[in-house]
Amino acid sequence: MAEIRREIRLYLKLRRAALRGAMQYRGNILMMVLAGAAYQGSGFAFVWALLHTFGTVAGWGLGQIAFLYGMRLLSHALWLVTLDGVMQVDYAIREGHLDRMLLRPVNVLSQLATTTRSLLPFGDLSMAIVVFGVAVSVADLDWSPGSVAFLVLAVIGGAMIEGSVAVTIAGFSVRVLDTWAYRLMMFDAMDTLGSYPLSIFGSGMQRTLTYVLPVAFVAFLPASVILGRTGQLAVPAWLGYATPVVGATLFTVAYRFWRRQLRGYQGVGH
Repeated sequence: MAEIRREIRLYLKLRRAALRGAMQYRGNILMMVLAGAAYQGSGFAFVWALLHTFGTVAGWGLGQIAFLYGMRLLSHALWLVTLDGVMQVDYAIREGHLDRMLLRPVNVLSQLATTTRSLLPFGDLSMAIVVFGVAVSVADLDWSPGSVAFLVLAVIGGAMIEGSVAVTIAGFSVRVLDTWAYRLMMFDAMDTLGSYPLSIFGSGMQRTLTYVLPVAFVAFLPASVILGRTGQLAVPAWLGYATPVVGATLFTVAYRFWRRQLRGYQGVGH
């Protein structure tokens, strides 16, 4: 536990240093936050247009889909705000930065996570808060302490699921020269499919997006539980409560995979 607390303290110090560096360019702050918000906002605008035309999607109304979209976006923004630098591992390897990280007495993943100064994730976070605020004001929700606690844990679990994908791909980066295509495929799939009720697909596809590619755990399954829409699920309803456990498990497995791959790293030019 002492080692874990030390790693967390070092991570927070590195993260604050990176943010202080980014805050020196105030014009860039506004542009990056607006760019992130505009990108995510355009996705919700499409959902709104779709619902304005058809009324509902698979029986889900505007408030319910806004809740689903906002929940997924909160998880997405949370993992980006904390770990977005992990996606720069290809560049860190090619430029030899990873070699220097290995020489420092600090967790390499923490160094990677805090190496970027991009403020785009805060644009995602701002839009997530706006969309989720709209959903809360429209959707009929149970705000009992248990539901609120589960919502918080589910958002964290969803962030860990997306983060586990990034960490797994970072592990492959040690062996593969360029993993850009893998990142594009995986995160596009999670962003696109995770923003809609998966009940629009057949039962086979729903199971695939639960047991093979765990998109359903990020938002759809826990949102179905909170909104009382488990009757449409093609998988057992209790899986809707499993997002925190699934997120923690997948992130642990991904981190161990990363550590194992890192032991075989030979450095630039080898």
